[in-house]
Amino acid sequence: MDFSYSDEQRMLKDMVDRVVADQYSFEQREKIIKSDTGYSPEVWSQFAELGLLAVPFSEAAGGFNGGGAELMVVAEGFGRGLVVEPYLSTVVLAGTFLDAALGDDAKADALEPIISGEQKYALACYEPNGRYDPFWIETTAKKDGDSYVLSGKKAVVLGGDSADRLLVIARSSGDNPGKNGLSAFLVDGNADGVSRDGYTTFDGHRAAEIVLDNVKVGADALVGEEGGAAAPLQYALDRGIIALCAEAAGAMEVACDLTLDYIKERKQFGVPIGSFQALQHRMVDMRISLEKVRSLALWAACSLDAPDAERRQRLAAAKAMVSKAGRHVAEEAIQLFGGMGMMDESSISHYAKRIVLIDHYLGDGNYHTDRLIDLLVEENAAA
Repeated sequence: MDFSYSDEQRMLKDMVDRVVADQYSFEQREKIIKSDTGYSPEVWSQFAELGLLAVPFSEAAGGFNGGGAELMVVAEGFGRGLVVEPYLSTVVLAGTFLDAALGDDAKADALEPIISGEQKYALACYEPNGRYDPFWIETTAKKDGDSYVLSGKKAVVLGGDSADRLLVIARSSGDNPGKNGLSAFLVDGNADGVSRDGYTTFDGHRAAEIVLDNVKVGADALVGEEGGAAAPLQYALDRGIIALCAEAAGAMEVACDLTLDYIKERKQFGVPIGSFQALQHRMVDMRISLEKVRSLALWAACSLDAPDAERRQRLAAAKAMVSKAGRHVAEEAIQLFGGMGMMDESSISHYAKRIVLIDHYLGDGNYHTDRLIDLLVEENAAA
C-alpha cells in the first residue's frame, strides 16, 4: 500500500505548516490561551478563508470531500503547533455528524455557518455515568406536542464553553447502553435552561460541564431522524479519533526534535549529554514510538471506508498505541530535559501535557485496548 501523499495533500500540508509557523509561536500561543475566549478569532477566520474548515465535508455540504488522509494532514500540522482553536469540536465532531446525519438538500445550509467560521459548534455527547461509552446516554428527550424537552448532564464537552450551538445527544427511547433510540438536537448555547461551567483543561484547551434543565426546543431542532443518531455519531467519533491520533503524531514529532536539540546543547562533564550512548539509545526509542503512532494513524485514516469490523479494529489499535507510545515520548522528553522540562516557561512541558491528555479524549488506552480485544474475539467467533 502506498502511504505517500498526493500532490494535493502535500499542498495542503504546506499550507497548514505555513499558517502554524506564522500564527503559533510559543509566545503567541500563550497569549491566546490566556485570552477570555481561549482561542484566537483572527486565526479561526484565517482557517475559514483558507478553506481548512471545509476539508472533511462532502461536496454536497459545500466541503472539499476530504478523507481520512486529508484530515490527518491538517490535524498533524495543528499538533506540531499545539493549536487550541476548536477545530476538533466544531469541524471534526459536530460538523461531520451533521454531514452524516442530514440529507444532501439540507447539508449546505446547516454547515455553512461552520465552513464560513461564523459559528462554533460543540458535540455534547459523553456523560458523567457513561465514562468513555458514547452510547450511554441518560439525557432524555421527551415529546411535548410538536416540541421536545431535553434534560440531563453532559461532561467534558470540548469547546462547549464558547460554542454558539450545542449538538446534544439525548435518548428519546430505549435503554442504556443500547444504540437504538438516540436522537440529536441542535440547541442554542444560551437557550433557557442551559447552564455551562467552562474551564481550561490541563493542556490549554477549553471544555465545559453542561446541564440541560427542561430545555424546550422545536421540532426543527431535531437533526436527522428521531432515534437515528447512533450511526452519524459513530461516523463523527471515528473521524475524531483519526484527528487526535494525527495531532498526537505532530506533537510527538516536535517533542522529539526539541529533546534532540536540547541534549546536543546541554553539557555535563564538559561535553554535550547527547554524546552519551545511553541517551542516544533513548532518543532512538522515542523516534520508534513516534513512527508507531504515525504509521498506525495513517493506516487507520486510510481505513474509514473499510468494512465496519476492520475499520473499528484499526481505529482502536491506533488510539491504544497513542496511549502507550505517546506517554513514552512525553515521559522521556521530560526526563531528558530534567528540571527544565517541568517548567511552564519551557515549551516541551506543553507538548508533553497535550500528548498525555490526547490519550483521555474519546476513550483512553485501556478503553480502546479492551475494545480491540472484544472486536478480535468477535471476529474469531464468527470465523
